This record gives sequence, structure tokens and C-alpha cells, in this order.
Amino acid sequence: MTRTQISMEREMLQKARQRAGALRISLAEYVRQLIARDLGADAGGNDVGAVFDLGGSGGSDVARNKDAMIAEALGRGGA
Repeated sequence: MTRTQISMEREMLQKARQRAGALRISLAEYVRQLIARDLGADAGGNDVGAVFDLGGSGGSDVARNKDAMIAEALGRGGA
């Protein structure tokens, strides 16, 4: 990637930051997606946010129970 600098009115910048926050992406990613869409390019190629909120955990706590979950998946019983 190449770094660049842009200037805009304060109100527009504030609204853009709010929109990016609502989309749960950075302002830079928001601007990249807008430019890619305008130019007809695929903006979804590098969006790591696409892998979040794809499903439910069913209430499991992987951070707390990972050892037992790995042992169960390997057929070794509980940890």
C-alpha cells in the first residue's frame, strides 16, 4: 500500500468517521472501499471484518475451555 493525505471539511470528516464506526471499520478502510466501488474494483478482497459475526458460539467459552475442547476434538477426553 501507498500512504496518502487528503483534505476535507471538518463536518464531512466527522460524518465519515461516524459512518466508518457504524460499519466497524477504520476511516482508511471506509475511504478505500468508496474509491474501489467508484472505480469498479473489488473492495472485499482485504476486508478482515468479513470473517466476524458469521455464526453463533452456542454460548461456549473458547478462551476458557480451549484445552478441553481440543482434547475432545482429538478424542482424548477432557483435559
